[in-house]
Amino acid sequence: MRELEREPSLSARPRARVAIVGAGRLGTALGGALRAAGYEVSGPLARGATAAGADLALLCVPDAEIAAAARPIEPGVLVGHCSGATGLGALGAREGLSLHPLMAVVGPEASFAGAGAAIAANSPRALGLARELAEALGMVAVEVAERDRPVYHAAASIASNFLVTLEAAAERLAAQAGVGRELLVPLVRASVENWARLGSERALTGPLARGDEATVAAQREAVLDRAPDLIVLFDALVQATRALAGGRREAAAA
Repeated sequence: MRELEREPSLSARPRARVAIVGAGRLGTALGGALRAAGYEVSGPLARGATAAGADLALLCVPDAEIAAAARPIEPGVLVGHCSGATGLGALGAREGLSLHPLMAVVGPEASFAGAGAAIAANSPRALGLARELAEALGMVAVEVAERDRPVYHAAASIASNFLVTLEAAAERLAAQAGVGRELLVPLVRASVENWARLGSERALTGPLARGDEATVAAQREAVLDRAPDLIVLFDALVQATRALAGGRREAAAA
């Protein structure tokens, strides 16, 4: 009796040949990670490359340069970009995809395992490849609609970029009390771990969570005295944190 034909597994199918266009941090890291995952990778290539011989040209360039980088790509080659905020329209009429790792990449040895990956595509073939690449790197793929890209990317910026900006402000204030950045690190790590484990409301601690407005007022005076350029940021954060704390108290009383 003839054996049933089966869909080849991901590991059994031939890997796509990927050309990385753009030699920045993300392009370099993605190229290395895809090679390690068994893909044939060319590049990073300079902008203006045709990606001849590749199955996919993955553009790791600034958002404003995606359209220009896509134009020279050889016909028949799928085109993808790695922007979080930009939709597929930047690729013009090309069949393509987007793959945005939801993580901060600061060096060529970045590991993508465990990170989220926002994917989108304008054909089933391209969508399948986007999902395959994400999963091959150990990422969790999630489709993000075109209209939702800006709000998705705003969330990513708040979670990563703005967090670093906040820690820079905390570092400045702590230094005025003779406290080094390294002593803030365990506090930051514990706060992030608590947020990941418990959610925002339950992870919140400190004077606003306790309703200690006198301490908050003393903090405000200190910021106004020592770093007046941070007072607008401080006030906005107090207002948002007070609202979060109020929601927690209301939930506890219900």
